Amino acid sequence: MANYVLVHGAWGGNHTFGEVPARLEAEGHKVLNCALPGLGSRQDELHPAITLTDHVDAVCEQIAASGFDRFILAGHSYGGMVITSVASRLGKRIDAILYIDAFMPAGGQSLWDISGQFEHDWYIDTQKPHPGLVRPLGTPEDFEPVPGIVGYHPLLTLLEPAESSGDEETIAKKAYIFATGYEPTPFTRFAEIARAEGWDYYEADTDHFVMENDPELTMRVLLGLAG
Repeated sequence: MANYVLVHGAWGGNHTFGEVPARLEAEGHKVLNCALPGLGSRQDELHPAITLTDHVDAVCEQIAASGFDRFILAGHSYGGMVITSVASRLGKRIDAILYIDAFMPAGGQSLWDISGQFEHDWYIDTQKPHPGLVRPLGTPEDFEPVPGIVGYHPLLTLLEPAESSGDEETIAKKAYIFATGYEPTPFTRFAEIARAEGWDYYEADTDHFVMENDPELTMRVLLGLAG
């Protein structure tokens, strides 16, 4: 049986993995569905000084507390930034890594570096009323956070570069799921990189929340990485 570490994206929480964690556990696997500081169930910890390093530290601390030695690592959306740095730190213990419609930085790149003008304008313009805290994409100016579900995201996490030690290159299995129903999408370039580098590649005919809207595909890919 495998150990899975799941990392959610921006603005929301680990509930965005839907039924996937419970289904993995029903198959006999162990699952750590991480919670990032300031988001989702940890929304009450939100403040503008939270960095990408804070999120990476939190995931590494949760992995240490879980007792997992070897594991499969998966990240959704912004979670791709987090798992890239986790892989840099713990790559020699990771059997496989999965990016689910996620940002996939090279060493030294921030999310700002690998996103476009649309995202840049949103990140800067929507944090002005709450300096350092970015409103969820597509929400109106009168957006109100939903406790434990969706809220603001700390801008600094989008500006700090991901780590790269070289240990991330030791991971034997790598996979990418691209959501074809999400527009406009910043993720096309990462899907193309994954395909070009010979990763296991999958497409989901869903919006951005692949895990909730195509749990069957998500399960198939995750279970396949354990094989």
